[in-house]
Amino acid sequence: MQSVEVVMRVMAVGAVATAVTDLWAAMLRRLGRPVLDYALLGRWLGHLRRGRWRHAPIQAAAPVRCERLLGWLAHYAIGIGMAAALLAVLGSGWLRAPTLAPALAFGVVSVALPFLVMQPAFGAGIAAARVPRPWPARLQSVATHALFGLGLYLGARVLSIFIV
Repeated sequence: MQSVEVVMRVMAVGAVATAVTDLWAAMLRRLGRPVLDYALLGRWLGHLRRGRWRHAPIQAAAPVRCERLLGWLAHYAIGIGMAAALLAVLGSGWLRAPTLAPALAFGVVSVALPFLVMQPAFGAGIAAARVPRPWPARLQSVATHALFGLGLYLGARVLSIFIV
């Protein structure tokens, strides 16, 4: 597989996996469950540029210009980056013959990023320890990242069927 083709496939797989998590979030939102507003990710990135890493909470930080757009772009860039990380571990051969188990495992393991980086940076503590109901928040994070892993597999599987 040519490197340009691998990059294009990784971008597609990462975008599909991220879209799967967005569909999940939309369903949760309709059910009245709290989900991350990606404008807050953009706000955090805007403040990070100014040297501020941690907030208590991010919702209280001053809004930054174009934070919603910045947050959504970052959300998809992170998803694509995670797909690239999976390929770095499994190799590009996985794109030709994707299997569910490693993608699902990778998705679940990727929950370490919000638990150890984003939630503390947003003022929620490690693994949402400072939110009013940490265990439901933790379980929702694990479920979301497991669905991201499923999305990685589905994206790669569809590509492997339709693009030889």
